[in-house]
Amino acid sequence: MAHFTDVAARAIIRDTYAQIVPGSRTVADRLYAPEELEGLPKAPVDLALGVGHPVRHARLRSGEIVLDVGCGAGIDTLLAARLVGPDGRVIGLDMTPAMVERTREHAAIAGFGWVEVREGLMEAIPLGDRAVDVVVTNGALNLSTRKSRALAEMLRVLRPGGRLALADLVVTEALPEDVLRSAPALAA
Repeated sequence: MAHFTDVAARAIIRDTYAQIVPGSRTVADRLYAPEELEGLPKAPVDLALGVGHPVRHARLRSGEIVLDVGCGAGIDTLLAARLVGPDGRVIGLDMTPAMVERTREHAAIAGFGWVEVREGLMEAIPLGDRAVDVVVTNGALNLSTRKSRALAEMLRVLRPGGRLALADLVVTEALPEDVLRSAPALAA
């Protein structure tokens, strides 16, 4: 991200994700079991862009409060909402207004009134200290311009004994300069 300012990087990512249209179920079918996808609205399944299944690893329980950082179109938000039930609460957070609106719509279609969706940055989570039991994030941390700050924020909002379930991309070697300077690669 050194080739882009924070503002420029966020603008590229917002613009890229605002233009994403529903595709196929390919990503969702690779990451989630058929019974997990059953009964979910079609759009968030077709818009799944994650890299793993943090909700499965979070071992959510009824009544918990969950924050989904970088919720995108909301597939993990909805899966979490199903698991915590109406006695719990799920907060989806995304910096892209288009994705925030999509997740709100998908939660309404699913009938999950205990889902709240907020627009905001993972580097400045709009919640108080110790506000949630669990944080999940799926393929979003790599988009942060300040990853250590984003992780610090996730830990700040966790209650003592809380859990963080994170799935993301890891680069194990230096990327070529043309990739580092590529706006499309930044938002990938």
